[in-house]
Amino acid sequence: MSFEEKFTWVSTAVSALVAGAYFTFVWGRIGTMPVAEIAYQRPLLIAVGSLIVLTIVGTIITAIITAIGAAVNARITGEGSIEDAVGDIGRKDERDEDINRRGELIGYYVSSAGMVGVMALAMLRYDQFWIANALYLSFVVGAIVTAVAKLVAYRRGF
Repeated sequence: MSFEEKFTWVSTAVSALVAGAYFTFVWGRIGTMPVAEIAYQRPLLIAVGSLIVLTIVGTIITAIITAIGAAVNARITGEGSIEDAVGDIGRKDERDEDINRRGELIGYYVSSAGMVGVMALAMLRYDQFWIANALYLSFVVGAIVTAVAKLVAYRRGF
């Protein structure tokens, strides 16, 4: 499994978990109070910040585990050197670039469709709560669709 594929798994898991936590926390209050009174701003900023930090931390941990695993494998099997095995981390080939390009394109279309919905909410003068959450949802769905498209391409080709 290439490092790019591992990174895609990390970003997918982090995106799904953070978005799930945010929507569970904020949308759980919809039935208890009017949406205009729900304080969603701080949780939304925390969710975005957490997404960034956890993705970075997850990528670093994945790189460390990958390097340790590659070094141990090189030492046990005697095939290649530890420097060669560790040097593969972060290296992209043509296939990785093609998969990334295609996945990002698919995610772009999904996010763009979501933005049309957000624009419709704004033009219909919905409450800021709905507009902000629809915007966040569009980004999250776009990111997850991007990641799933990449993972499918890594596993099945395209």
